[in-house]
Amino acid sequence: MKTGFAIWLTGLPGSGKSTLAAALARAMRERGLSPAVLESDELRHVLTPKPTYSDAERDTFYAAIVLIARLLTDHGAPVIIDATGNRRAYRDQAREQIDRFIEVFVDCPLDVCMSRDPKGLYRQARQRQGAGDSTLPGVGVPYEPPLRPEVVVRSDRQPMDKSVRDVLVALENIHCHRTPSVRSISS
Repeated sequence: MKTGFAIWLTGLPGSGKSTLAAALARAMRERGLSPAVLESDELRHVLTPKPTYSDAERDTFYAAIVLIARLLTDHGAPVIIDATGNRRAYRDQAREQIDRFIEVFVDCPLDVCMSRDPKGLYRQARQRQGAGDSTLPGVGVPYEPPLRPEVVVRSDRQPMDKSVRDVLVALENIHCHRTPSVRSISS
């Protein structure tokens, strides 16, 4: 029986995905799980070391993330995917290929994400947009929010502990972890 599962944290850049991923991983470790966090910026350094952010490159990049997540979950690992995944098709591909999967929409207004701008992406995007070549989701290319995510986290107004708890409850609700060693994940 497969016991692995994947959680995809999706949202605009600066929405709080990485912060939630870190808090969620910590909470899972406290409950005896050892999640693999697939962080898109780290993977991009290896998978696309000189990124162009073209549609074709994004298709390949997200297909690779889904493959890695599926391989890990097939071997029983819990996986957290921390990646914008600006197209629904990327996340739908994961849902189709990974038996135990939940999508978490880290919902945050664009203006709040732009004011946070932890990596300077929006500042860079505004500079590139003037040149007509911004590739940042939400600015230069569309971001397609999930239609029916299992969890919606309003990172601009929801406390982190509640966000983590909501995700953990969703895991229990979809029976992602029915093994004796990880009972009561949300407690």
